[in-house]
Amino acid sequence: MLTKRIIPCLDVTNGRVVKGTNFVNLRDAGDPVELAKRYNEEGADELVFLDITASSDKRGILIDLVSKVAEEVFIPFTVGGGINDISIIKDVLNAGADKVSINTAAVTNPDLIKDSSTQCGSQCIVVAVDARRTDTPFSHPEGSQKAWNISHLPDTVKRDSNSKWEVYTHGGRRPTGIDAVKWAAYMNKCGAGEILLTSMDADGTKAGYDVELTKAVSDAVSIPVIASGGAGTTQHIVDALNVCEAALLASLLHFRELTVDDIKTDCRAQALPVR
Repeated sequence: MLTKRIIPCLDVTNGRVVKGTNFVNLRDAGDPVELAKRYNEEGADELVFLDITASSDKRGILIDLVSKVAEEVFIPFTVGGGINDISIIKDVLNAGADKVSINTAAVTNPDLIKDSSTQCGSQCIVVAVDARRTDTPFSHPEGSQKAWNISHLPDTVKRDSNSKWEVYTHGGRRPTGIDAVKWAAYMNKCGAGEILLTSMDADGTKAGYDVELTKAVSDAVSIPVIASGGAGTTQHIVDALNVCEAALLASLLHFRELTVDDIKTDCRAQALPVR
């Protein structure tokens, strides 16, 4: 069994780390550089930095801030938000990131995943999938619910009557009509090296990861899956790691409700391999 990874996530907007519930009601969680330094020292396996309003604001990622965070960490570092071109991917990697996370642009142009994985290596390309259960209608107070035109995508990824989860983009603001499990499998074929899977229903609730969703995606792909959204206890994290390779966490760590060591201690007690 591969070693499981514990990955803090820095959701950044306006230069600050924030955390909300179901992608809304954001509250300040601190300075990204200071938090990155802390998690590096506490033994996190990796770090994820997501500029969560870059796509919705139609702007570039905060390269200067990425560089400052990269200077403080000596663990693999993934950066996402508004990344929609190979030149931007290269800029982010040159700024100190080890991987990039792509969500909205993958839906707009799946060839970006194919081309970037060829040019930069699939190990650098993480496809982020924000998924919401199809039986829980969602209305975002800050953005339009105008659906995507996905005529450029293969029919095999589109929602049908059997779909349980739908992909959303633009920081959870826009539904796509894409089946989340089928989409992850398609991104795997396009060259993605990992899937960062966030349950929008569970996000920030502390009620546990959507293990059913996580397992469905893990079973559909041959690449690592990172579970995100819903951690409230170490047992929630263990439950997710029993069906995937890594767990992403935010508020539990940001507000010091748990430490990386707490989580790894419980994982070891339940025979899960961690560093």
